[in-house]
Amino acid sequence: MRLSVIGCGYLGAVHAASMAQLGHDVIGIDVDAKKIEALREGRAPFYEPGLPELLTGAGATGRLNFSTDMADAAGSDVHFICVGTPQVHGEFRADLTYVNAATAELKPHLRAGDVVAGKSTVPVGTAEAIAESLAGTGATLVWNPEFLREGFAVKDTLHPDRLVYGVPTDDEGVPTAEGARAKEVLDEVYATPLSEHTPLVVTDYATAQLVKVAANSFLATKISFINAMAELCEATGADVTRLADAIGYDARIGRRFLNAGLGFGGGCLPKDIRAFMARAGELGVSDALSFLREVDSINLRRRVRMVDLAREVCDGSIVGKRIAVLGAAFKPDSDDVRDSPALSVAAQMQLQGAHVTVTDPQAVANAEAKWPDLHFAESALEAAKDADVVLLATEWPEYREIDPDALAAVVAHKRILDGRNVLEPAAWRAAGWTYRALGRP
Repeated sequence: MRLSVIGCGYLGAVHAASMAQLGHDVIGIDVDAKKIEALREGRAPFYEPGLPELLTGAGATGRLNFSTDMADAAGSDVHFICVGTPQVHGEFRADLTYVNAATAELKPHLRAGDVVAGKSTVPVGTAEAIAESLAGTGATLVWNPEFLREGFAVKDTLHPDRLVYGVPTDDEGVPTAEGARAKEVLDEVYATPLSEHTPLVVTDYATAQLVKVAANSFLATKISFINAMAELCEATGADVTRLADAIGYDARIGRRFLNAGLGFGGGCLPKDIRAFMARAGELGVSDALSFLREVDSINLRRRVRMVDLAREVCDGSIVGKRIAVLGAAFKPDSDDVRDSPALSVAAQMQLQGAHVTVTDPQAVANAEAKWPDLHFAESALEAAKDADVVLLATEWPEYREIDPDALAAVVAHKRILDGRNVLEPAAWRAAGWTYRALGRP
């Protein structure tokens, strides 16, 4: 099929390359000329494992092209809307400027029978408004939310754990004839993953929009729950990792994402739960999501607690202390520093008088652009030179596996703060280190 992908940021670039890999002819559209130039040359504008190879391979087939001209989307069977929905500055609600602009610019190029598939994460009610704006074009809107994990985005696109279509339905929730036809079109787009028995949920617009934000809210709640337990563990001397292991054996709960530490960040979970709360307020059901305020609060409180922990191991003051922060990205296998807990803690300690040096395998350039007042190093050993404290803030494999003796050879004081609870305390203490972590004795 011929597909257009509107917006070639993180979501759109991965989606465009993956759809070409599945055999479709794809044109990616974005207003950023530098980004389009990089993609044309097979260069990913951000770090994502597997994406450069996908861009190069799909580009060589001639099935993947990029443009800054929306007119090049004309003639596509399906148009995927993949633009960003950032948080409005100073507010919780989502900014739909890019979604609305992309839709308006695409509209003159639509034909009867085209399918417009929204993938951006939007407040419930957005799809209905877009569908109304497309009236008269003959095109059908489907809401097809994405469920990508940074670091696994290529795999999650080519082999998704589920597919969701929000289609036009009647008063009883049954797809209309228009909705049934749109489903058939998307079934052809996703023929390969569907042949692998990927679960498919076909539903109405409202439910499809809620799926993504509900999933992110549940995940954020699970992470903040174990971090709340970490606070109790610190007050009682219990071990939050053993606690997580024990409750994780319950099949109703599960062990995944019960990892206490600095909490979540990035460009999705924080802004999505806040936008969800804002939309609930607009709908008059703010009490239904009031618990998310505490989820958000717990998450941010962990960052403050890590600064307090650094102060504790430094005998009450970090003023003038040299602190090495291992990690700048909000998670491993990514160069994304948006709302990064690692950088947040580093910046707080710097503002409180410490001399902070940050390192990361992929995110140093992005971190330096965001926080130019911090110091940066190319390696963990360079960052830790003469350090009074070392903080593991992003659980990259090379930091999880770092040799305590090798690190001890360069630091001024052997103090390690395990911000992700991924190190073995006994090994570090045996090597003479003062080991501290959130929620562990």
